[in-house]
Amino acid sequence: MSQKSKRIKELFDYACTLTREQGVGAMASRAAGFCKRRFLGKKARYLPGKETLQAQRQDAAAQKFPTISILTPLYNTPENFLRPYIESVIGQTAPNWQLVLADASDADHAKVADIVREYAADEPRIVYTKIENKGISANTNAAAKLATGSYLALADHDDMLAPHAVYCAGRLLAETGADFVYSDEALFEKSPERPKVGHFKPDYAPEYLMAVNYICHLAVFKKELFEAVGGERPACDGAQDHDLFLRIIDEMQRRDPAAKPLHIPQVLYYWRVHAASTSSGTDAKPYVVAAAQKAVADHLAATGRRGTVEPGKFPGTCHIRWQIDEPQPLVSILIPNKDHIDDLEKCLHSLYAKTTYESFEVLVVENNSADPATFAYYKKLPQRYENARVITYNGGFNFSAINNFARRYAHGQYLLLLNNDVEVLTGDWLTQMVGECSQPGVGICGAMLYYPDDTVQHAGVVTGLGGYAGHSHKYHKRGGSGYMFRLATVQDYSAVTAACLLVRTAVYDAVHGLDEAFTVAFNDVDFCLRVRDAGWRIVWTPYAELYHYESKSRGSDEKDTAKKARFDAERERLYAQHGRDNILHDPYYSPSLSLDYEDFRESADLRNLK
Repeated sequence: MSQKSKRIKELFDYACTLTREQGVGAMASRAAGFCKRRFLGKKARYLPGKETLQAQRQDAAAQKFPTISILTPLYNTPENFLRPYIESVIGQTAPNWQLVLADASDADHAKVADIVREYAADEPRIVYTKIENKGISANTNAAAKLATGSYLALADHDDMLAPHAVYCAGRLLAETGADFVYSDEALFEKSPERPKVGHFKPDYAPEYLMAVNYICHLAVFKKELFEAVGGERPACDGAQDHDLFLRIIDEMQRRDPAAKPLHIPQVLYYWRVHAASTSSGTDAKPYVVAAAQKAVADHLAATGRRGTVEPGKFPGTCHIRWQIDEPQPLVSILIPNKDHIDDLEKCLHSLYAKTTYESFEVLVVENNSADPATFAYYKKLPQRYENARVITYNGGFNFSAINNFARRYAHGQYLLLLNNDVEVLTGDWLTQMVGECSQPGVGICGAMLYYPDDTVQHAGVVTGLGGYAGHSHKYHKRGGSGYMFRLATVQDYSAVTAACLLVRTAVYDAVHGLDEAFTVAFNDVDFCLRVRDAGWRIVWTPYAELYHYESKSRGSDEKDTAKKARFDAERERLYAQHGRDNILHDPYYSPSLSLDYEDFRESADLRNLK
């Protein structure tokens, strides 16, 4: 089946699912929005206005921006690709560029040299050299030897730069002295003015980068760093840029542990979609998969991290199975409960029947049950389930206080906050979570949670969604890749749900546990943000899968005056504790994506486009 056919089938299946779950009206509305964006969308919607571009050209400060040498290997490049590419560089609004073209074309494609010399005759910033074809990495390294700029950028011969690419990168480099910056990108077929889709990226996300090369284009970094790591490696051809980025970042952090690439939330690069391009999928270049795994495996070896790199859920993605210290660290699983012993039994049975991780204890926290059957169940529980016991919290329902109380009785190096209405699906779920949480700098790990109908309930929390916080890819069909593989890769988030949240006990204690002023809502978001602010990272893994029997249609607190007042108070406390601007600008999301929907759709106003 062709890629186009697969996409049509995917859209049809999605339409059927949406109609079944949300009705014809919702499906029609979504279809209308898609058609508007796809066929009637604003021309050049990722480009600044003419006035902005003209102001950039007249900006005297741009004369002092550092020079960026753009490295581009050529190989039998079609004229209809080569000319638009060169012209996109010549048309930059800032002057601080050099275009280095290393031509490895064969004898039947001598016209490539003729075309380049034609442009170079009028433009001294174009440097051309004819080289022997030794592969993409070696060819890029050959271009780098001719670069005179203090920074390098990588661009492919069949793509195009946005007219403000050099200006935006140069300005940020001049303002910050950064070692490494990267931008968003867009895919196009015929013209950048009619882009198919934008790739709007998060700020630097190290776990996500190990899983997939989300940085990709446009990447700009110091020439000195490129030389320090030995340039690109031919052994990783196919994933040479991914490998280079990992090694450059390693070198940056060897010199300064706090160093990281900076993200420019602008589309500065246009990636042409055609049959031979990786933008059309890794099926075009199968060796990319093996090369990516090697790049990540070598990164682990270089940084002293112990894990085995495996193929991810989709081609081009990687999954690391982390080595866990022996003996296995103890995990204390905290499960608040009030009656509902059927739910609790399903949870505990799946936990003990399926979990392959052996070192855990279970603390069921009794909270105001009224059914005598509940207490009869509790009495038998320690005999039925090894290392399980019941403790009693006598106060009113307060999720934060209940878990803080349970922490006093926990003996584990890790705490797992777990709802009583979840069911374990994958045997190694806890192994995966402990592996992720044990990594340097990681304090919390969250899991993939599904509704019983196999749609996504939780795949990480994005702050700002709905004005406060929402779940990534909510209601997405199970098994999908999501936006830029974000449903299928381990990655960094600002928060995860406490319905299944693993945290280092030392981290829990360091931030003084959950804030008991958040009795029901936003306690997990607040907790994660405080952990993040303390310098720890929060990761989410799709390899820990559970059902969460929370109903899709359980209703809103809006109908209950007291509950609404409590919810509103907790919502406002979230703003008060963390700041409205901080909540609305999640570093692991994008200002170009909607805050009104959980499906990573493009924002209607592209509010950061300036």
